[in-house]
Amino acid sequence: MNIESLRKEYKRGELSDNSLEQDPMSLFNKWFEQAMHADIIDVNAVTLGTSSSAGKPSLRTVLLKKFDTKGFTFFTNYNSRKGKELTENPFASMLIFWKELERQIRIEGKVEKGTSLESDSYFNSRSLESRISGAVSPQSEKVPSRRYLEEKWVKYLKEVGETGVKRPDNWGAFRLIPERIEFWQGRPNRLHDRILYSLEDNVWQISRLAP
Repeated sequence: MNIESLRKEYKRGELSDNSLEQDPMSLFNKWFEQAMHADIIDVNAVTLGTSSSAGKPSLRTVLLKKFDTKGFTFFTNYNSRKGKELTENPFASMLIFWKELERQIRIEGKVEKGTSLESDSYFNSRSLESRISGAVSPQSEKVPSRRYLEEKWVKYLKEVGETGVKRPDNWGAFRLIPERIEFWQGRPNRLHDRILYSLEDNVWQISRLAP
């Protein structure tokens, strides 16, 4: 298989200087709204990068569930690999790739746990089935079989009933507080637009980067 020749010409958009916002969250909101109307599957899927205290990186896809001036929020089991790594080394990065729009967004910053209130609120908004899975899954740990998980799921439901499913203490929100946000727009001839917002002394500085 020869994949060296696989190549696509980008030509759908541009990121001109006069289209920029002073605040990157305003531009992020604009891009996200456009993506919502672009028939993208899992438009809020992001690749989350973490690293251990020894500096060993790992990646996985999570779903972005909230973004505002405070940062970018997702939910997970705090005892999972990513949960443990974020506790050991509270810095992370996110990558969003919307191929239909030929756009990427890269986000870097410090991570903090969300409040119990917002974790409870989101957990209780999930379907019963998802809440049970979140409560019983020993995420990232080795298990003997799928049957083991299914039996644990059924046993838990029988024990607590549909109204007794509560958020476990080890499950909840993480928020990435951005220090760098880069917006990438594919352009012809590989001369892509790259705009970097970097936070310096609490003021967002804007730079254009070479592709």
